[in-house]
Amino acid sequence: MSRTKAEIFDDLVLDTVEGLERQYSKELAGVEFAVEDVPPDLNVYDSDVLEDGSVPLARLLPGRPGRHGVPPRIVVYRRPLEFRAGDRDDLAELVRDVVVEQVANLLGMSPDDIQ
Repeated sequence: MSRTKAEIFDDLVLDTVEGLERQYSKELAGVEFAVEDVPPDLNVYDSDVLEDGSVPLARLLPGRPGRHGVPPRIVVYRRPLEFRAGDRDDLAELVRDVVVEQVANLLGMSPDDIQ
């Protein structure tokens, strides 16, 4: 069966997230992960955005705790990452690096400390 680029990308993100959730199940409980094709058109990006130059690659929305709070959310932007990857292996590595960096930011850790 032929898979679209979007489906392949979604699988790469899912594989990375599942691996991290096995290791950090308690810390990542309730965290939402999402993929969007392109970043929203914003004039200024805050520190919650992982950028390459001025192009956003991912965004961490820390959420609002509480009874009716909004859960933390990590959004990965597909097209900017695909553009930077030479092939599928490069894309898988880039996706992993970006997701790990955002999870590290959320957990207050160094990306180097996350396996």
